[in-house]
Amino acid sequence: MPEILTMLLHIDQYLGLWVEQYGAWIYLILFLIIFGETGLVVLPFLPGDSLLFIAGAFGASGLLNPVALALLLFVAAILGNTVNYHVGRYIGPKVFSTESRFLDKKALLKTQAFYAKHGGKTVVMSRFLPVFRTFAPFVAGVGSMPVWRFQAYNFLGAGLWIFGLITLGYFFGNVPIIKEHLSTIVLIGISAAAVPVAAGVAWRFIQSRRALK
Repeated sequence: MPEILTMLLHIDQYLGLWVEQYGAWIYLILFLIIFGETGLVVLPFLPGDSLLFIAGAFGASGLLNPVALALLLFVAAILGNTVNYHVGRYIGPKVFSTESRFLDKKALLKTQAFYAKHGGKTVVMSRFLPVFRTFAPFVAGVGSMPVWRFQAYNFLGAGLWIFGLITLGYFFGNVPIIKEHLSTIVLIGISAAAVPVAAGVAWRFIQSRRALK
């Protein structure tokens, strides 16, 4: 198990080996990784951004079919979020309906209000933020975000994330300087996506504090 975890966390180093060892089965493996990260709240550590970028680079090298790969992972991302959403929608209200001093029912109402107002952009933007993309659909389900609305933004976010990163990997993944500093580049990309989100949360917190005065 630790060895598999190491391989997953260093997908940029092991993907080539997997392609060589598993042949066409690699498509199923990558499908399950993307589905697992987006569909199961217990697997937020699985690689997403780096996997898509590296897979795009392998597509440019001819080792993978980039079109088939992108379509397959697009489906995986949509299904993952859908499963996660419905799990949250099913168990969320049940959990908060129990009498417990450890659960705040007001939190559920606040979550519902938040997703009624900001749910769409949250579902889309979370695609580019590790950990957040695993929990966002679950919380959307807990917050009872309308299914049709969730799915609209689910498709949009999945398309931007999957096709965007695979395309970037296809055109730039084999550039030597990018290959050598992939981890740093991915970290910078994540930071660039996270900063506006953090700034927005901070601004709303400040505004709410001012409103209470």
